Amino acid sequence: METTTLQAEVRASRGKGPARRLRAEGKIPGVFYGPGVQPTPLTLSPKELTQALRGERGRNVVFKLSVDGKDELAMVKDLTTDPVTQELLHIDLYRILEDKVLEVNVPFHTTGRAAGVVQGGVLNVTRRTLPLRTTPANIPVSIDADITHLDLKGTISVEDIEFPEGVECTLRPKLTLAIILEPRKATAAEEAEDAAAAAPAAEGAAVPADDADKATS
Repeated sequence: METTTLQAEVRASRGKGPARRLRAEGKIPGVFYGPGVQPTPLTLSPKELTQALRGERGRNVVFKLSVDGKDELAMVKDLTTDPVTQELLHIDLYRILEDKVLEVNVPFHTTGRAAGVVQGGVLNVTRRTLPLRTTPANIPVSIDADITHLDLKGTISVEDIEFPEGVECTLRPKLTLAIILEPRKATAAEEAEDAAAAAPAAEGAAVPADDADKATS
């Protein structure tokens, strides 16, 4: 199983004041909790965390959390960022077990250019992430679906996706994930508006000089 090592220290003080002081020192306050462990306040390196969270797995990265010489498997349960700078302010790490199933949200991507899009249709993807149930070792980076074969009105549903072994999607099998919409047609009202907008231009069109003379004679 692919893991990212994360060093942490147990912090003795809690509360907003100590947390602010930690951030002023360039460190991140956090907490580690989960089955079989007492909630433990931590001090972590923002550089290690930021690098891991910006990787291809994002929040689904599995950490090998090293605290006081003991290693635990953990994943991000929650995090707080500054709304303006997006700076990481606090993180909750949840203990996981290698053989226990957990629920994660994984990015959903379409690949290829649909035949219906070539014909003028529009691709509409209804879900950007998929909720999955699997063990830590089997968490996929993403779920990708080839849409090259889709014609106009063609769809990809949950049941059309070939998920990796040991991975289950918790959505309804018939739920549409992507559809090729037909080109939008103008309504009668829109056509009338277009005609009305064109009328003043036609009224103000240039008239040949000879015809203008005849009109005034």
